[in-house]
Amino acid sequence: MELVVCYDLLEIDNLMIQFDNLSQEFPYQVFREKYENSLNAKQKNIEAICISSYSSKNNEVNARYVNLKFVSGRKFIFFSNYESPKSQDFKMHNQISACFYWSSTDTQIRMKAYVEQTSKEYNQAYFVKRDKEKNALAIMSKQSSSIDSYEALKSNYQMILENNDLTECPDYWGGFSFIPFYFEFWEGHESRLNKRETYDYKNDEWVHGFLQP
Repeated sequence: MELVVCYDLLEIDNLMIQFDNLSQEFPYQVFREKYENSLNAKQKNIEAICISSYSSKNNEVNARYVNLKFVSGRKFIFFSNYESPKSQDFKMHNQISACFYWSSTDTQIRMKAYVEQTSKEYNQAYFVKRDKEKNALAIMSKQSSSIDSYEALKSNYQMILENNDLTECPDYWGGFSFIPFYFEFWEGHESRLNKRETYDYKNDEWVHGFLQP
């Protein structure tokens, strides 16, 4: 399934997840319901998702938070530097785990998926809609590389902000998308009789189940 850029959504580069032609499959509808419940409960950083990856080079698991921007059809989409450590992990081993926790409703959502890069066209369409300050950072950053000083970093950022074309998406920056093949919706309770509901994609259909707390 190709990603289709929804320009109306791309005009809103805010801190909420944007939905575009969301799949009608049941786990996606459950996801949106729980998202909207947490949004209505004033959840902070609702777009923050923890992505765990495996580095076969270093034989280690790495985890970090990123901002999930879109759910388009069945694809969850975030953006990052293509030369970053996580991107190298994805190239070596493209299976990931992803997790949300929304404290406002005591909700955790776990997913398992395979990740891939989005197209240059999709990246450019998103990049041109972003604030110039964010684009300057994307152009400047050699993500996770060592720096001489924070002051030098700020100086370089200011120079790029003032002197660069900030509408052209660099080749080393763009989106990642993943389609989950497993969802677990965890709902916490004070009694610790927590509800754990699963959807596992097997033989072209979602298998629905529940787990012990």
